This record gives sequence, structure tokens and C-alpha cells, in this order.
Amino acid sequence: MPSSEPTIAELVGSCTRSAVHLEMRDHYGVAEEAADFRAWLETGRLDTDPASPDWAPWVSLVSQARRRGVAVRRARIVSEPVSDYIRYEHASTVVNLLAGEDVRWLPRRRASDLALPGNDFWLFDDQVIRWGYFSGNGAMVGHETSDDPAAAKLCSEAFAAVWDRAIPHDQYDIR
Repeated sequence: MPSSEPTIAELVGSCTRSAVHLEMRDHYGVAEEAADFRAWLETGRLDTDPASPDWAPWVSLVSQARRRGVAVRRARIVSEPVSDYIRYEHASTVVNLLAGEDVRWLPRRRASDLALPGNDFWLFDDQVIRWGYFSGNGAMVGHETSDDPAAAKLCSEAFAAVWDRAIPHDQYDIR
């Protein structure tokens, strides 16, 4: 059955000013990453080639958005010491940066007094939210798009508060 929800590519492709993403989990059990994550755990090797089949679509999408003048930012709230999955994400973030994203990390203990939504989200042009829903073990269970002004305001304010406190990727030491 086809989904009526717009894809992330459609949402990034149609925004004009900003695309921000807030991630708040310490582990994501995304099926498409499982083999790469296992291989990284076993060997320490990771695909960081922006032209690889796994990365090229994302790199192209973000690069096109940046050329249109869209600011693409990602913030991750993480527990410390960080999980193996966060180490894996940190190691692969070089590709997000090469694509044109700005990425920051916020230790969870520094987020205690922030009002945060209950789910990860993307927020496009401060108006359209794409909620990401995950199971307890981190598997993706769905998405929902909303243009509710109150929810968009919450997400915008939450992201801004996280961003102000977060540490730029090149300065965040995961050890």
C-alpha cells in the first residue's frame, strides 16, 4: 500500500530556508544499516565515500539543498559514555559534513532543563515537521508529517536550544 506521507527527499527538495534534524536516541536499529554497523564493530572499517551507492543519494540531496541556500543542520543528544552506535554515527558523520550539513552533539546531561518533543524530528522551514517513530530497540516503525503551528514552534525552539548548547562535530570527543 503506498504511503501518503512525503518522503524525506521530497521534503528536503521542497524546503527553501532550513532543514533541521534532532536525534535523541543512543541506538537506532535501522535495518538498512545493520550489516554496516556489524562490520564496523568487527573491523573498524566504515564506508565514508560520499560517492558510494549508500551515501550518494543523500549527499546529492543535501548538496542540492545547500546550493539553493538551505541551511541543513543536525543535532544529536547523546548519553555519555557514548554507545557503540553513537561511535559508529560519529565516525560516519564526515560524509554528512562533506554533503554540506552542519552537525553538533549535545551530552544528555546538558539537556536536562530543555523542553524537548517526545520523538526525533526533521523540521523544514520552521513549518513542516516529519516525526520519526522508533520501537524500543530502535527499529523504525514509521513517520508522520505535521504542519501544526504549535508543534512546529516547539520543535523550532527545542532545536534552537539544543543547537546553542551543542558541541560542533570537530570539537566533540567521544572518548
